[in-house]
Amino acid sequence: MRNAVKLTTAVLAAGALTLGLTACGSDKDDASDTSGPLIVAASPVPHAEILNYVKDNLAKDAGLDLQVKEFTDYVLPNTATEDGSVGANYFQNQPYLDDFNKKNGTHIVPVVTVHLEPLGLYSNKIKKADELKSGATVAVPNDTVNEARALKLLDANGIITLKDGAGNDATPKDIAKNPKNLKFKELEAAQTPRSLDDVDAAVINGNYAIESDLKPSEDALVLESADDNPYGNFLAVKEGNEDDPRVKKLAKLLTSAEVKKFIEGKYAGSVIASF
Repeated sequence: MRNAVKLTTAVLAAGALTLGLTACGSDKDDASDTSGPLIVAASPVPHAEILNYVKDNLAKDAGLDLQVKEFTDYVLPNTATEDGSVGANYFQNQPYLDDFNKKNGTHIVPVVTVHLEPLGLYSNKIKKADELKSGATVAVPNDTVNEARALKLLDANGIITLKDGAGNDATPKDIAKNPKNLKFKELEAAQTPRSLDDVDAAVINGNYAIESDLKPSEDALVLESADDNPYGNFLAVKEGNEDDPRVKKLAKLLTSAEVKKFIEGKYAGSVIASF
């Protein structure tokens, strides 16, 4: 039932400059005509799956022409939204977006929060987190927000202790206590599941865990709590496009009872509806 265009980082690397911020002044882009289809950039799992459920089951009755483009990295969905190649994106959380906008001069804003993907610690070598041996190597995402999030997960579970005040830009240098002398291998978030045979454990984002046939609610040694969690994933647009009628329709559909039931049934606690 999927009808999405898969855009991988490798394929797009050569054309990344054309998706860059210099294009944002164009007045002829795919997002400018609000009478046309709404093109949404999304990570394949679970974001594109949720969008495709909406497309196949809800959009037509709501009068929404929805198209989904899949991206396998965390950069191009925002640059494509900024330059108008797509009308919206659905893949990120607020701390990540704040950091991205600050570093790249983009103007992306959230519209509605849809779900949470709990971050987890996984291993192919141990069954419990307390089985980590002295000097063990733990892979963590290398982007600013997700690395800090990974370290906070380890801190919350007593594996390390972060310095007081360590925030959304924390790195291993902000570790105050490391009783097992863990070593940290910083990798692109998408690569962390593939590292499981090479490291003792890895902190993996929920979407990449699910793509790798891991079940966060069952397979994670420790899992992020959903209570008061600031990392909910949302539909986002370029600032000024929040009132696009297509975006408003999609926001309403993404937070409908039908979508909540779909998320609960398909992901069984590995993805948690935030509405």
